[in-house]
Amino acid sequence: MAAVSPARNAAFQVLMAVGRGHAHSDDLLRGKAVSALSPADCNLATALVLGVLRWQIRLDHQVHALLSRPNAGLDAEILIALRLGAFQILHLDRIPARAAIDESVELAKQAGHRFASGMVNAVLRKLAGAPPFHFSEEFPAELALAQAHPAWMVERWANFYGLEAARAICRHGQSQPALTVRIESPAAEAELVEAGIVLEAGELLTAARTVVSGDIAASAAFHEGRIRLQDEGSQLVAEIAAQAGAIPASLILDCCAAPGGKTLILAERNLQARIVACESNPQRLDQLRRRLTPHAARIECRLADATRLSEESAFDIALADVPCSGTGTLGRNPEIRHRLCLEDLARQAERQRDLLAAALRAIRPGGRVVYSTCSLEPEENEQIVAAVLGASPNARMIPLEGCVAGLLRAGILTAPGAERLQASLTPEGALRLLPGAFNTDGFFIALIERTS
Repeated sequence: MAAVSPARNAAFQVLMAVGRGHAHSDDLLRGKAVSALSPADCNLATALVLGVLRWQIRLDHQVHALLSRPNAGLDAEILIALRLGAFQILHLDRIPARAAIDESVELAKQAGHRFASGMVNAVLRKLAGAPPFHFSEEFPAELALAQAHPAWMVERWANFYGLEAARAICRHGQSQPALTVRIESPAAEAELVEAGIVLEAGELLTAARTVVSGDIAASAAFHEGRIRLQDEGSQLVAEIAAQAGAIPASLILDCCAAPGGKTLILAERNLQARIVACESNPQRLDQLRRRLTPHAARIECRLADATRLSEESAFDIALADVPCSGTGTLGRNPEIRHRLCLEDLARQAERQRDLLAAALRAIRPGGRVVYSTCSLEPEENEQIVAAVLGASPNARMIPLEGCVAGLLRAGILTAPGAERLQASLTPEGALRLLPGAFNTDGFFIALIERTS
């Protein structure tokens, strides 16, 4: 029996687990099986997993077109072997087609499908020999196939934001997200530069840097917590929340705090405040506590569902960065597109309304809530805010124009970043970061004040 390379074997196992719904790809790619590989094999396994998940819809279309029965169902192992081979043939120029075909055939055999391995071989050979195919992106359905996104998602984005914005969102979802770090001090940045890590200024925030090259994870500054990996849009949410109050805050609520990156920014920007960081999942709470240990004197990590807090009219600021569909993070979490259904948005919305309403109850009159999601869907964004405000006569939305100007004056936003953010405000004054328009994950951010 021929051997399968460790990278391809690991990628196959991860894709099988993702397909069964057992775990998320990012967790599996950080797991023991992949971490035990050599650096080169680890990088290849990661590229194969994320590439297959990103391009799966189009890969399946191209593979099924070459079957003798295009509508035939395929066993999961065979389908994943075909996807792995097709992705390498079509998207990885440095891998010889022969190697991609041979090892995909062997993966099918080792999975117990020796008879079907001949079909895998024949289909991938046809694919390797076929001329390049041009996919049109003129209409939403064509764009969805060309950029391997569900048609229902793309049609909605084209309807809400226009076809050109939908193209940018899709293309952003097919690329590896920028590696962004938060720099706490000039000394930390200088240390990274001295270690050979090349950085560029952030797109929006003066404390953000994009990693151009170099191994951040190997640096002492990373291991000692003096720099943190965090998407710039995620940092912006916390910066807005940290500066949201009309007066300096003494008590802050983080409703859904894990993994803690936003909580740390709240603490850094409000040195005199005490923070209650809620997390309803015990395992995530343990991780949150470990991460926030240096700030334990000021941050209470509480195992709690924020919708059931006993405190009312107690906090000056609340951050409700709520669980959502995650459609703004498809470049980072590509399997979301395969798991999410339109019906899921309504199920998410009930929880989101409850969290925002609870945050409003928890703050004092004159206090403010920042509501945010990493979703592009109105059902999780504008419609949630409108529903809660409609049921809350003692609350009003505060346009974020003034907050953006204040962050610029404080030196937190870059001047070009502030200008672009002002142009990205919705008619109601919320802020929307669309992937592709910004080199960040997609976010929606709204500021709400309790009036009495």
